[in-house]
Amino acid sequence: MWRKVVMAVSVLAMGIFSAPGWGQDALEEPGHAATADLTQQEVVALMQDPEGLQQARTLGLLVFTTPFNTLDGHGDGDYIFGEPPNEFGFGARPTAQGNGQFLRVGGLDAQSCNECHVFVSHRTLPPTLGIAGVGGAATSAFPGPSLFDVADSADDRVFYMPGHVPDLPLDPDGEADYNGRLINPPFLFGGGGVELLGKEMTQFLQGLLELARNSPAGVEIPLATPHGVSFGSVTSLGGGDVELDLEGIGLLEEGLSEEEQLVVRPFGRKGENFSMRDFDRGAMMFHFGIQPVEVFDFDQDDDGVDDEITVAEMTALHTFDVTNPRPVMEPLGFEASLGFAKFTLIGCAYCHRPELWTSTRNLPLAHPEVPEDPTANVYAEIDLVEVGFTPNLFGGVRVPLFADLKRHDMGDDLAESCEGCPISNREFTTARLWGIADTNPYLHDGRATTLYEAISMHGGEAEGAKNAFLALSETNRLRVIKFLRKLRTPENPNEDILP
Repeated sequence: MWRKVVMAVSVLAMGIFSAPGWGQDALEEPGHAATADLTQQEVVALMQDPEGLQQARTLGLLVFTTPFNTLDGHGDGDYIFGEPPNEFGFGARPTAQGNGQFLRVGGLDAQSCNECHVFVSHRTLPPTLGIAGVGGAATSAFPGPSLFDVADSADDRVFYMPGHVPDLPLDPDGEADYNGRLINPPFLFGGGGVELLGKEMTQFLQGLLELARNSPAGVEIPLATPHGVSFGSVTSLGGGDVELDLEGIGLLEEGLSEEEQLVVRPFGRKGENFSMRDFDRGAMMFHFGIQPVEVFDFDQDDDGVDDEITVAEMTALHTFDVTNPRPVMEPLGFEASLGFAKFTLIGCAYCHRPELWTSTRNLPLAHPEVPEDPTANVYAEIDLVEVGFTPNLFGGVRVPLFADLKRHDMGDDLAESCEGCPISNREFTTARLWGIADTNPYLHDGRATTLYEAISMHGGEAEGAKNAFLALSETNRLRVIKFLRKLRTPENPNEDILP
């Protein structure tokens, strides 16, 4: 077992990072050859002590940076006209100009995770590059469209136009009509603390649900967690039946149980994913056409490659994800401290909570994952203090994320135009502001290139805070910006696990 792991890390050391010709030496090899033969048991065994955890993180970094090729299963099988999409909407996709490999709008838009997560800081000149950072506008993803009218066409409703829907009229109005989503890639820094918060919240909400089921009819229980975040309420109808009144949580899919609705999903701009591994499963399929074995144990996309990415590789990737260093806040000084006070006073901190505390320092990792039960199938726990989080007074860690892990209505101006999406087009998960000084462009689709623009574009539930900011004197607005520019990404992230 150990020999195989050491060999895998040795391949990483000799090839990926130190030899520019590595890809040329292995043109007929799958991109993930160094990790493809690892087993789940081997990766889990590595995670039991600090030195082994570093090796597991390095293997995960390798998966994260691997440029997948067709021998890995990159891409879909042959396009079949009119074939309905599978439950994820991936497989048999058309490709741009029939190139057979890449689509760009609708996925098949990259070869590696790091291709879109490469900027550690846009504040430096030249920008600081690294692993697990943000992406620029050129790396934005376009999920779910059947129409992208880049020519700003007119539609007189006489002739059928592919992708046309009545709610998306085609008018020459300066708007390139689009019926999907547009997502600017965020960074991964501090993800372990965010995932632990989400899992703790979910577990507490499940307990409140059980309490409501055992309560007399008419009893209403607030869905508030010890972290200080409220997600609505649950009311007992008697006999074990309940009624949910949810705020900022839950999916719009039909047929979901109350347990499935009460899952905090802190990842993804819309709050679709309950863990970073959950996000990775969809990302592998959408961006690369790589089918995880834990989702499909057969050649689902019919590209002639089985076992495209193994359970062990997904475990290593998840380990890397949740051990990325967290962002930091530089010493504020007088002006930035006044800006922080104004930030709080005008209501920004109502959603952008400066800090949330966990009740434990140990993040459980599981496979298979059960969204509504974070304690199920746990194979390892990671001590977040050991990866850079500060302990709090109650046995947990402090997570200074400046967010609340809830979705909020952001108004019409920021609303997307996605048809059939399981979350409202007007709702977005509160952006985590830690690291924001280094990570422009801003907002879910990168439409704001400055912090002032980003604040000015808030609407919906954030309308009041935005108006309060705009009503400040120029001096106080500048102080708020000075405060935000103290929220920095970590320096030299992940250099400790490079060979």
